[in-house]
Amino acid sequence: MDTLNYALLLFGALAGGFVSGLAGFGTALMALGIWLYVLPPSLAVPLVLICSVVAQASTLPSMWKSFDLSLVWPFLIGGLAGVPLGTMMVAQADPKVFKLSIGVLLLIFPTALYLNKRPLAFKFGGRIADGAIGFAGGILGGLAGLSGPLPILWANIRGWNKHERRGIFQLFNFTVLAAALVLQTASGLVATQVIWLALIAFPGTLVGAWCGARVYHALSDKHFGDVVLGLLFLSGVGLVWNSVGAH
Repeated sequence: MDTLNYALLLFGALAGGFVSGLAGFGTALMALGIWLYVLPPSLAVPLVLICSVVAQASTLPSMWKSFDLSLVWPFLIGGLAGVPLGTMMVAQADPKVFKLSIGVLLLIFPTALYLNKRPLAFKFGGRIADGAIGFAGGILGGLAGLSGPLPILWANIRGWNKHERRGIFQLFNFTVLAAALVLQTASGLVATQVIWLALIAFPGTLVGAWCGARVYHALSDKHFGDVVLGLLFLSGVGLVWNSVGAH
């Protein structure tokens, strides 16, 4: 790698860390688009998993007291049950189909939620429904690294406040992505080169996460919701573009 490639690696880490610190998810959304210019997917995807876990772990201490853990545990149980199933499906399923489906979902629902001016507080299904959404997110996380979109949309539909939503985003994604990383490492899918790239990216990831967390604390509940929906929509655009372009 030359100097420009190292600069892009650090810039992607900084951007991914900032978004993760701001919203509790989105490292892949920001970093992958930059890293894939200089790295093959076999290196970029596990690098995103590592940096996502590092970014979220670095901001957990400053957020922990504001999280409502009673809301999070059904998502965690469902997500951990779904990750191995999603990992097993990698060999049989076509991740492009899932990415396209989730991409369309992320174009429609965030737009509808943004345009809807009435507060939502959807109670259907209680904790069982929360666990089912977590399970689906875990499958998508193990299959294509897409653990976040379904629980994030669901949390918005539930009408939870900024801190409640952030707790679900961050703890769920941290747990599911860490489990996916462990499974990929145990399966021999994480090359030694990824570890060296991660060591280079860590400073950018940590600085970005710290800056993002400062901005998060300054946001109002409404502005935080708008940022989350905007990131989801951009993620949907990227997924649809990549899926259609791949065909």
